[in-house]
Amino acid sequence: MTRIRTWLALCALGVAAGAAAQTRDLPDFTRLVEEQGQAVVNISTSQAVRRSALPQVPNVEDEEFQEFFRRFIPRPQPGPRPESRSLGSGFIISADGYILTNAHVVEGADEIIVKLTDKREFKARVIGADRRTDIALIKIDASGLPAVKFGDPNKLKVGEWVVAIGAPFGFENTVTAGIVSAKGRSLPQENFVPFIQTDVAINPGNSGGPLFNMRGEVVGINSQIYSRTGGFMGLSFAIPIDVALDVQTQLRERGRVTRGRIGVVIQEVNRDLAISFGLDRPRGALVNSVEKGGPADKAGIEPTDIILRFDGKTVESSSDLPRIVGGTRPGAKAEVEVWRRGATRTLVVTVGELQEERVAGRGPARGERPSELAANRLGIVVTELSAKQKEEMKLSHGLVVTDVRPDARVEARRGDVLLALVHKGQHTELKTVEQFNKLLAGLDRNAVIALQVRRGEAMAFLTVSGFGDKG
Repeated sequence: MTRIRTWLALCALGVAAGAAAQTRDLPDFTRLVEEQGQAVVNISTSQAVRRSALPQVPNVEDEEFQEFFRRFIPRPQPGPRPESRSLGSGFIISADGYILTNAHVVEGADEIIVKLTDKREFKARVIGADRRTDIALIKIDASGLPAVKFGDPNKLKVGEWVVAIGAPFGFENTVTAGIVSAKGRSLPQENFVPFIQTDVAINPGNSGGPLFNMRGEVVGINSQIYSRTGGFMGLSFAIPIDVALDVQTQLRERGRVTRGRIGVVIQEVNRDLAISFGLDRPRGALVNSVEKGGPADKAGIEPTDIILRFDGKTVESSSDLPRIVGGTRPGAKAEVEVWRRGATRTLVVTVGELQEERVAGRGPARGERPSELAANRLGIVVTELSAKQKEEMKLSHGLVVTDVRPDARVEARRGDVLLALVHKGQHTELKTVEQFNKLLAGLDRNAVIALQVRRGEAMAFLTVSGFGDKG
């Protein structure tokens, strides 16, 4: 009996020791949050919008819960300037009040309010914003502010712990943690950012907030999530801080960002293409077409060339080329190594400048006021292209997105031009708002459609799955 008691006691001690060791191995974020949390800010913006009769709570399907909010959230008061408020995050990068956030957080804002952790509030002004990388630099009139430290995202390792601080759904100074899931991720229509993928819980309101490594250094800016519900699903993406700092330097110095271009259309080199072109393995960027008279054309780059290196940097994937070229100073001469007819050759290209995107006007159609425009079944407001817009954009038809509601079912942006709707193989050009709304109204709740969209100078398809009405 004594032996049994002794054995049980030793087992209990072993379990306790194992639990203590496991606890010691878990990361402790308290010091990081205490030292760096004060440099994280909450950002709210306001802009004139159409006012609804009752406040709505997005993504809430319970009718009783909706009724609670109807009763206890004050109704909007009549006035000449209705406002909509959005919440985001940011972080102080210098003691004199410069703050980094996402461009989409402050886009279209009439007023920007920055709230510090000590509850002080300041009006901010936009120094500059870059939509291509989703970076904005704003400034408040203050001094002696706590500022973050910067780390090197290139030294991040997959599996490493990282921490986000922000204001998801308006809950200020919320801390979440996870690991680096992948590096150098390419996302659709995001050609200039090698995203850091994490499993840190990121939700609406975290946008623009910092991503810290365990040394308390900012390594990224939390920008977007992949989600089928609108909430966190384990896939979050952050802009590397070195990319953001390069953008903010240009914004502070010139108010805009300049990027290089060479005038080629490219695609990924897969295994079959590599074999057919006699390349040792899938790598590089295959040139599909060359802009006549453009920098690449003048340098002698031809369709079917595979670009392997640009300005001394390896092009491992086709997504690498836009980042490398975009980061090259316009006017600079760069060596380009291409694979052509079974051999490599080196050419010299003079880099051109990438022009800003031409975006269709976002105002309402002639004779209409914003309050008269209703969102359609997708949760977006569209108007028909004017004759001038058609001429400027060289389009014969299309609908301009003038507003995107918080509960929109499609990842559209204001200024996008919708050109066609594709459903069950049927391709329908979009010419009038009435036609578009009738097409949407005729879709069943399980329909899957694709919208052909022109965004700036680029074309893309946006998909929508399911049209079930919300409760």
